[in-house]
Amino acid sequence: MEILMLNNLKMLCGVKIINRRVHSLIAFGVGLYCLILSLTPAHAETYTVGIVPQQSAVIMARNWTPLLQYIEKNTGLSLRFKTAPNIPEFEQRLAQGEYDFAYMNPYHYVVFSNKPGYRSLVREKDTRLQGVLVVCKHSKIENITQLAGKDLAFPAPASFAASVLPRIELKKKGIAFTPHFVASHDSVYYTVARGIYPAGGGVVRTLNSTPPEIRDQLRVLWTTESFTPHAFAVNPRVTDKVSQALAQVMTKMTVDPAAAEILHNLNMKGWDLAADKDWDDLRNLHVDIKDAPVQQ
Repeated sequence: MEILMLNNLKMLCGVKIINRRVHSLIAFGVGLYCLILSLTPAHAETYTVGIVPQQSAVIMARNWTPLLQYIEKNTGLSLRFKTAPNIPEFEQRLAQGEYDFAYMNPYHYVVFSNKPGYRSLVREKDTRLQGVLVVCKHSKIENITQLAGKDLAFPAPASFAASVLPRIELKKKGIAFTPHFVASHDSVYYTVARGIYPAGGGVVRTLNSTPPEIRDQLRVLWTTESFTPHAFAVNPRVTDKVSQALAQVMTKMTVDPAAAEILHNLNMKGWDLAADKDWDDLRNLHVDIKDAPVQQ
């Protein structure tokens, strides 16, 4: 009997020793997990960056992804490049607040700063936005009055400098025409260069970044007045800490040699801090997209 009790006691002690080891391992694992969490940035969330589809998705991804990678490297943020199949779809996604950050034209900013409330962070440095009407290099059209009765190409109804301003100007001058919306700036340049349309609207920046084999076939017929350029804005759901970290890195790109090629490929000089009032020049125009003729 005494021997049996002694054996049972040894077994119980063995279990206790094993349990202590298990508990120690569990405690160590929990402690290690907590340590990892403490070392992981609080902003490990991935933020989406929506870019207005002025050009083909392939070209945009090639030019904008290095910028996002540069920001990631210098902030620790995780960013994901996003766009849309066309500008109207991009506008719908802005209206729904789909993007955490977004690069949008001035008209978009004025509209979507009201609802869902995008806030300006930065804008292109030392640049004003100018729209253009382009024709084929060897076209006989020398004046916009010669566009009367023509079918003209535009990126989308709400493309501010590339579409809204040219259409309003033509309307003011009593020049009747039929607008056709071809989804992107690149599509405008391509269709005009190929003679599908006699003229079309774009902006100076995208025209300059168009492949030479297309750009060299075009000629600028008319240029709009200049305005505050596109806004790089943030959704109100993003914290100030995150948005300011991004803005700080972007505004310092001009003085960083490592960022030179990135800016060159975007055809930009750099970024300046922006304020909502910067787009008052557009607000003061009282532009309504309904003022511009739209294809029925």
